[in-house]
Amino acid sequence: MLTNLRIFVKNHQKISSLHINNMCFCKIRTSLKRLKLHVPLGRNYSSLPGLIGDDIKSLHSIINPPIAKIRNIGIMAHIDAGKTTTTERILYYSGYTRSLGDVDDGDTVTDFMAQERERGITIQSAAVTFDWKGYRVNLIDTPGHVDFTLEVERCLRVLDGAVAVFDASAGVEAQTLTVWRQADKHKIPRICFLNKMDKTGASFNYAVESIREKLKAKPLLLQLPVGEAKTFKGMVDVINKEKLLWNPNSGDGKDFERKPLLETSDPELLKETTEARNALIEQVADLDDEFADLVLGEFSENFDLLPAEKLQTAIHRVTLAQTAVPVLCGSALKNKGIQPLLDAITMYLPSPEERNYEFLKWYKGDLCALAFKVLHDKQRGPLVFMRIYSGMIKSHLAIHNINRDCTERISRLLLPFADQHIEIPSLTSGNIALTVGLKHTVTGDTIVSSKSSTLAAARRAEREGEKKHKQSNEAEKILLAGVEIPEPVFFCTIEPPSVAKQPDLDHALKCLQREDPSLKVRVDPDSGQTVLCGMGELHIEIIHDRIKREYGLETYLGPLQIAYRETILNSVRATDTLDRTLGDKRHLVTVEVETRPTETSSVMPVIEYAESVGEDLLKVSQEAIENGIRSVCLQGPLLGSPMQDVAITLHSLIIHPGTSTTMISACVSRCVQKALKKANKQVLEPLMNLEITVTKDYLSPVLADLAQRRGNIQEIQTRQDNKVVIGFVPLAEMMGYSTVLRTLTSGSATFALELSTYQAMNPQDQSTLLNRRSGLT
Repeated sequence: MLTNLRIFVKNHQKISSLHINNMCFCKIRTSLKRLKLHVPLGRNYSSLPGLIGDDIKSLHSIINPPIAKIRNIGIMAHIDAGKTTTTERILYYSGYTRSLGDVDDGDTVTDFMAQERERGITIQSAAVTFDWKGYRVNLIDTPGHVDFTLEVERCLRVLDGAVAVFDASAGVEAQTLTVWRQADKHKIPRICFLNKMDKTGASFNYAVESIREKLKAKPLLLQLPVGEAKTFKGMVDVINKEKLLWNPNSGDGKDFERKPLLETSDPELLKETTEARNALIEQVADLDDEFADLVLGEFSENFDLLPAEKLQTAIHRVTLAQTAVPVLCGSALKNKGIQPLLDAITMYLPSPEERNYEFLKWYKGDLCALAFKVLHDKQRGPLVFMRIYSGMIKSHLAIHNINRDCTERISRLLLPFADQHIEIPSLTSGNIALTVGLKHTVTGDTIVSSKSSTLAAARRAEREGEKKHKQSNEAEKILLAGVEIPEPVFFCTIEPPSVAKQPDLDHALKCLQREDPSLKVRVDPDSGQTVLCGMGELHIEIIHDRIKREYGLETYLGPLQIAYRETILNSVRATDTLDRTLGDKRHLVTVEVETRPTETSSVMPVIEYAESVGEDLLKVSQEAIENGIRSVCLQGPLLGSPMQDVAITLHSLIIHPGTSTTMISACVSRCVQKALKKANKQVLEPLMNLEITVTKDYLSPVLADLAQRRGNIQEIQTRQDNKVVIGFVPLAEMMGYSTVLRTLTSGSATFALELSTYQAMNPQDQSTLLNRRSGLT
């Protein structure tokens, strides 16, 4: 005990400069005195939660770990697959929480917003830092709801690996496909965790087969379940041929035992495991040449002699190459299988130095970081989450933001622990940090140490021939790729309780937009109303709720409306002249343009110039011309919706000497508007991918209802005892659909919507829509 006390006092002196939120050292000393002599200071599977040993260990871990020991991972899945529960168990077993949080009770660590706790869903991704067996793990719990896809996208951008969680009774679901595609896009190695193995209808083989069929991935079975559904007791470690069984009397799942599989006690299970291990070795050998040479050379006669370490190293290489995905199983709610999952995270997912980032060689160890999320804290102001790719960040450090071309100072540096934070003096590359004091930085900004560092990196990029000769391309090369923000599909008006509260509402919306770039806010030019544009009904509902709770504003929402688009069907020419005298200056412009539909889909107008338009004239006025064209294409002639799939050719431009660029822009706008009004116009409506999971008994009423909603059924699949309806449906027909579906199926069905494309409305529906908008119906 005296030794333990000496260790504690020594370490206490080392880190006395660190400020720990919600914890002071006098409390630690008091709790240390209360400890009994036999309490161990190390952390292991069976140690009790909340002991002072764990507290000391967590304080130690603040010191920067070596980069090889860092894992930046995300947990991603479909709604209700168990991401947050899995995260909660991970924190408990790693010793960072004293009790097991539950989504249903609303007391989880990562779901800390009031709306998340009420609804039992994850809305914002929360970052948590913890240690496991000497490894530093930065874990991000992401939302599963399609309205918050951007949250997943911007977190995957900065991760090195991911854990895909599946509901073992459902296998691959709609949002699983979406997040898997996002992970493919960012080339992220991942492992699969088949959760809810204790649930009625859980099937290990079905879930594995759905990964193989739907995700086109090669699953590597590292575990086999012992029992399924109600009989689920534990799992078999295929690599080590051991059985992992949890003590049924252990309430928190910390107590489990590893037993080697023996011929005497488990002959059938041993045979099944041996076959699975041999199949795993063959599978890995097919994918990894180095391992294949080893197997064929030394262990071709007997695979049983192959050391587990060699197989694990080969699986790590295969996972890193993304040619296969390791598969584990368990039940987070019943506290089974989480510790082996943590071991797999540290063993198979890559460290930051194992990921190949092209841009790092240009910074040569200088600071390079990406801001990937902004939160607003009432006490501290904007908190910016940063992934450090190279160099070091310190508190009170001046940094340069390349995107905004400004220099800011970091006042404090924190380690994120969901909604609680530990202040630290510095953090090295590979880590995820939380910074205080950055007023202008937003999601997707690249952060470096200084402007000179940017120029040096640009010169190195130029020397290596990685870019063209233009200056703008230089800057683009050294910028880290930001986050692609999807276009909103819903919008509605929002009004404050009184005109006096409008500035408060503007401030609240500005803060929320910095946090959530998928939220767009604009002012309607005709009515002057503020319009919210979001990703779905739930998204706008949550924003409305947050304005009320966090900013104390009782706002009023108008009816939800669909974000339509417009296009033209034929080619039209128009000419316009603008002649104005302002003071003693005459402004005279004559323009001739042609508008036509494009063959390929294009959201922005395609701008072309005829040969008759002189280059000298374009040098002076090109920017003004293009600004004029783009501004008019933001509001189409039918509904005032943005135009798409439109090409505009400038055939003639005559400018009187001394004419201002504003007049040129105004004349071009007016001329294009005239041409668009002459053309045959078409409204485009958002078409959604729809997936409904419903029991056989309710399939008929669901299909009948979809037919009335102009739905187009592609296929009906069978998933265990359920039917999965896959098809397309116009978004306009899906307003309030969740309530209708609950009524039709007695609350047993679920559905997922995702934007597919924009399609032309038929003339009858278009006519009805236009009449409704003009107030005729």
